[in-house]
Amino acid sequence: MPHVNIKHFPVSLSEEKQSELVAAVTKAVKSAFGCDEGVISIALEPVEKEVWNERVYTPEIVNRKNLLRKPPNY
Repeated sequence: MPHVNIKHFPVSLSEEKQSELVAAVTKAVKSAFGCDEGVISIALEPVEKEVWNERVYTPEIVNRKNLLRKPPNY
């Protein structure tokens, strides 16, 4: 608890950029939930653009819009 899964189009992220992202998300989650960073897990999941709507947009954004706190602007 808690687990964050960041789905994104495949891009080349250096180890440094990945580490920066994970550190920033960890800091925000730790602050929001008041938990130890040792209980936070974070996944970076590339999803091909061709299957984005099928695997991410429809099931996680459209069908779960009640859970969204920041919807996309497009």
